[in-house]
Amino acid sequence: MRAFLLAAAALPLFVAAAPAPVTPAELSATVKEIASDAYQGRAPGTPGETKTIDYLVGRLKALGLQPAGPGGQWTQLVPMIHDVAGAPTKLAVSVGGSDLVPVVGTDIAPGTTRATDRVEIAGAPLVFVGYGVSAPERGWDDFKGVDLHGKVAVFLVNDPDFEAQPGDAAFGKFGGKAMTYYGRWTYKYEEAARRGAIAALIVHEDGPAGYGWNVAGNTVGGTYALPVAAGQPQPVALQSWIARPFAEKLFKAAGLDLETLKKQARQADFHPVELKGASLTVDMPVKSDRIESHNVLAKIAGKTHPDETVMFGAHWDAYGVGSPDAQGRTIRPGANDDGLGVAGLLALAKAFKAGPAPQRTIAFGFWTAEERGLLGSEYYAQNPVFPVAKTVGVMTIDILQTAGAAKDVVLIGAGQDSLEKDLATVAATQGRTITPDSKPERGLFYRADHFSLAKRGVPTLLLMGAGGGADLVKGGRAAGDQWVTDYTAHCYHQTCDTWSADWDLTGAAADVNLFYDLGKRLAWSREWPTWNAGSEFRALREKTAAERRP
Repeated sequence: MRAFLLAAAALPLFVAAAPAPVTPAELSATVKEIASDAYQGRAPGTPGETKTIDYLVGRLKALGLQPAGPGGQWTQLVPMIHDVAGAPTKLAVSVGGSDLVPVVGTDIAPGTTRATDRVEIAGAPLVFVGYGVSAPERGWDDFKGVDLHGKVAVFLVNDPDFEAQPGDAAFGKFGGKAMTYYGRWTYKYEEAARRGAIAALIVHEDGPAGYGWNVAGNTVGGTYALPVAAGQPQPVALQSWIARPFAEKLFKAAGLDLETLKKQARQADFHPVELKGASLTVDMPVKSDRIESHNVLAKIAGKTHPDETVMFGAHWDAYGVGSPDAQGRTIRPGANDDGLGVAGLLALAKAFKAGPAPQRTIAFGFWTAEERGLLGSEYYAQNPVFPVAKTVGVMTIDILQTAGAAKDVVLIGAGQDSLEKDLATVAATQGRTITPDSKPERGLFYRADHFSLAKRGVPTLLLMGAGGGADLVKGGRAAGDQWVTDYTAHCYHQTCDTWSADWDLTGAAADVNLFYDLGKRLAWSREWPTWNAGSEFRALREKTAAERRP
């Protein structure tokens, strides 16, 4: 840290003294535009995408940035499979000669990410696999060699120690309440596929999931996925959340108690449990298309070390057009999620371009399909334009609070890397402190686009206003908590995530300016941020250490 501060002190005067350039007014103006009905909710592969891409490229050109996509283009093509599940002609779990028929949208949210026109499953047996975690480095294996080929894997969400008590083998093994990647639904679907399961069902509970059934059960717009190369494990034929009340009925019909099994799943000697006599039958039509979406990539080339990149990211997509709400509104405009993030990136691009050329390249990634599983950023991470080993760090904005100035900044994924201390340093210049995410069990660190590069070893920071209630100047922590509660319960991914003239973006602008200050320090220094000793990503970064200058 001392070396970083010495390097920062040696920076050009304009870097240390430049005023905060990002204003609430410019953030608001951008969001008002891209969250308008004309953009149709910015869903990938729709006319709303075309309008969004044109807008972003036009803004970046006007600011004088350079295109950074493959071949000198502004965009990076992202091929995707888009599946929209139709109403099942058959959907039932047979138990003891009777059928339990889940109601789509109430009990189950069936989907697929396979390129297929139909999902057909005939009497596949169900196996409860606990939390479905295989973590050799933590001495944990929920599967114990069970054969899942042709079977339905039933998972609990989150990690084995989410509800663990002292004395449980899982207690403290996975960070306590802080969710690891093993707790994410994406990991569980992937693990089911790796083990040959034909379907995967995850029992939804508000606390462990981090959001309500209104989010988990939302199938608006279908599912999206990156194509899987031949020879790689194919996705499960059917993936879905199931609501807790339905899961309880299902387990009871099979002679089992869900709550008892949850307790057993917190022990290292847990073995998968077959739901005896239970089988799943599905016949569901699917409209499957190959679509092309796009990341937008721009840069300000470094004059001294152009092969070293400081990257900023936000996702441009939202949830598009869906069924009408109580007021008849059908567009999910994503004004905050992540219109504000896009506005923040454009403001940063403007601010950096207004100054002298940086020593390192500053890049901006506007990602597609974040709402569909971080697909745009994942595709970029698989096909990077800037060498991953020489990407200094990636700073992502995904939701900012709209309730005014705050005395602190909420840090998502605290304890991961040295950028957190650097953020604290620049926050202090605003008279602010750092507060860790108040609900790490939601696993927000694994739910935003920076994670795609974190998995490749790039140090990261995430600004997310919904990560916990900020200590607001007006109303304190209670007001900050109330803002998070109101937004996540009512407008997150919903039609009411709209631009408002009543927003107070003072705090949001201050957050974006923190990234501006930190970006200046990184882009005009020789420092390489590092992962902390306890991070699961440290070893990945160390493998490429020789490619970075000291």
